[in-house]
Amino acid sequence: MSDKSKPKSPAATQANLFEDRVLVGFLLAVSLAMAWIAWPFFGAILWALVVTIAFAPVNDRLLLKMPTRRNTAATLTLLLVIALVIIPAFIVGSLMVDEALHTYNSVQSKEIDFAQLAQELQSVVPQRWQEMAGRYITTDLEEVQAKVSALVTTGVQIIAGQAVSVGQRAFNFAMALGVMLYLTYFLLRDGRYITRRIGEAIPLRSEQRRALFDKFTTVIRATVKGSIVVAFVQGILGGLIFAFLDIRAAVLWGVVMGLFSLIPAIGTGIVWVPVSIYLLATGAVWQGVTLLMLGFFVISMVDNVLRPILVGQDTQMPDYVVLISTLGGLSVLGINGLIVGPVVAAMFISAWEIFTENRAVAQQLSD
Repeated sequence: MSDKSKPKSPAATQANLFEDRVLVGFLLAVSLAMAWIAWPFFGAILWALVVTIAFAPVNDRLLLKMPTRRNTAATLTLLLVIALVIIPAFIVGSLMVDEALHTYNSVQSKEIDFAQLAQELQSVVPQRWQEMAGRYITTDLEEVQAKVSALVTTGVQIIAGQAVSVGQRAFNFAMALGVMLYLTYFLLRDGRYITRRIGEAIPLRSEQRRALFDKFTTVIRATVKGSIVVAFVQGILGGLIFAFLDIRAAVLWGVVMGLFSLIPAIGTGIVWVPVSIYLLATGAVWQGVTLLMLGFFVISMVDNVLRPILVGQDTQMPDYVVLISTLGGLSVLGINGLIVGPVVAAMFISAWEIFTENRAVAQQLSD
């Protein structure tokens, strides 16, 4: 009998078990250390992964035409990403920074006085309506106006402050962008190999790994197509409509509408509805009516028309789960949480579905 076929002694088995545990502990330690080191570039890594998944079909089509030139296909795809995403984002971002700083300076110099705007709005409301409102609203209107004014002013200051901080942290931003593009290139080129190696290392059955990987990529693609693309289109349309109606800081408001459209159950109406009411109340009737009509039939309809076309039935997650995971992700991780929140929710649902199916199969076998 060869040495390999001989049964192992209890001492050898215990030694092997101890070595396995040491290896697992060491693996966990170095994994945590690597995560700690890479954490400053978490956003760059995340968005590199998002861009890779979103543009992988383009890279695959290029590979069909040039199957032996993976470097060229990845380079062309990366150039397309820069042309379609990075350059437009820089242009819109620079315009938004200029308008945010100008608006902030106007607020500081009292050129824009939100308290005065609230008084003007109140003055055009019929006295009868004010008396009717006073019967049901016991809060002092002046106090409400002051709080709303302070809230809006604080919001403008935060936006301007973030714009300034982005400029001050230009080096860090440029470095993160460089890491993101650099990593995107290698993920496009070697993504399938990396995915296969990660799948081999995960201690799950092949069908379970496939289910989790499919859900992961599906949610990211659905988020990009169904949220970011829709937000981009709604923001552009909103900004163009505001510019057409000669509303101050049209680019800034367009970006704000795009950001709010990312949040389920809120949407762009939180911006254009109050502006429409203000325009109507202050005598700019045609601008107010036009903004109401275009806001309802153009800006809002983009979400109803474009999202089903882009997403279809991809995510299969309840709306309330999407809402909670998106808001929770944004509150914990900022803009990165827009992707992480829904992905974590999808992984949570998928993991519990796999666990439930395994228990059901085990119970059937035991019966």
